[in-house]
Amino acid sequence: MQLKSRHETRITSHRSRPARGFTLPEMIVVIAITGIVASAVAVFIKRPVEGYVDAARRAELTDIADTALRRMTRDIRTALPNSIRVRQSGGAHYLEYLQTTGGGRYRSAPDSGGLGDPLDFTAADASFDVLGAGPVFTGQRVVIYNLSAEEPAPPCAGGAASTAGNAYAGDNLATGNGSGSAVTLAAAFQYPLASPGKRFHVVDHAVTYECNPATGELRRYWNYGINECQAPLPPAGGSSALLATRVTDCSFTYATGGVTGRTGVVALTLQIEQSGEKVRLFQQAHVSNVP
Repeated sequence: MQLKSRHETRITSHRSRPARGFTLPEMIVVIAITGIVASAVAVFIKRPVEGYVDAARRAELTDIADTALRRMTRDIRTALPNSIRVRQSGGAHYLEYLQTTGGGRYRSAPDSGGLGDPLDFTAADASFDVLGAGPVFTGQRVVIYNLSAEEPAPPCAGGAASTAGNAYAGDNLATGNGSGSAVTLAAAFQYPLASPGKRFHVVDHAVTYECNPATGELRRYWNYGINECQAPLPPAGGSSALLATRVTDCSFTYATGGVTGRTGVVALTLQIEQSGEKVRLFQQAHVSNVP
C-alpha cells in the first residue's frame, strides 16, 4: 500500500507540471533570422528569375511576330501573278494582292478530230475546255494573262489603266464556274490577250495587309471589292482579322527581277515591343509572276 501511494504521488506531480511554448523574444529572434536568410536567398535568385521572365517575354514576342510573318508569306505565295502592290499612307503600310484558289490550261484550238471547245480571243466567248484536271469552283473570277497591277496616273485620280491585262481594272477578269473539265462564264466575255502558256487563274478575292505602328496592330482584310485603285485604305467592306498587337515598326517592299520581271520578292519587316523588350524579324517571300 505504501508503494502504490508513492507511485500515484509521482504521477500527480508530473501531470500538474505546465507545458512550455515559444516565448515572444524567441519568436522575434526566429522571424529576424528568417528574414535575413530570405534576403540573402533573394539576392542570389533575383537575376535568374528576371532572366527567365525576360526570356519568356522575348519568346512570346518572337512567336507572335514569326506566326504573323509566316501567315503573310503563305498567303503571298497564292497571289495572282503581277497583282501585288504596296503603299504607305498616314504612317501605315499596306500590301494588296489578288488571292488565287487554283488554275489550269485552257484549250486554244480544236483537237485532231476537230472537236473540243477552245477559248476564242477574237470575240466574246462564254465557255472553254480545260486541258487535264481542272479546278472546281462556283462564282469566282477567271483571269487570263495578268500583266500589271498598275494604277492610273496620278494614283486614284481617274483615267484608264496604263496597260492591258490588269485584273484590278477588270479587262481580263470574268466571273464563272468550273466543273473540272470546262469553265463556263456567267456572261460572254472577250479576253484582250492570250497567255503564251495557255494558262488561266481562278481568283477568290482581294486581300490587304495593314501594318499600323500608330495603333500597334497588324490586320488582314479580305473579301472586299476588287478596285482599280488601291483605295480606300484600309479597304471598306468585307472581313478583317487582327494578326498581331504591340507593333512598333514595320515595312512592306516589293521588287521584280529578271529580264521580263517574271520573279518577284516581297520583303516583310515586323517589330513588336513590350516592357522594354523588342523583337524585330525580317522575312522574304518569293512569288512567281509568270502569267
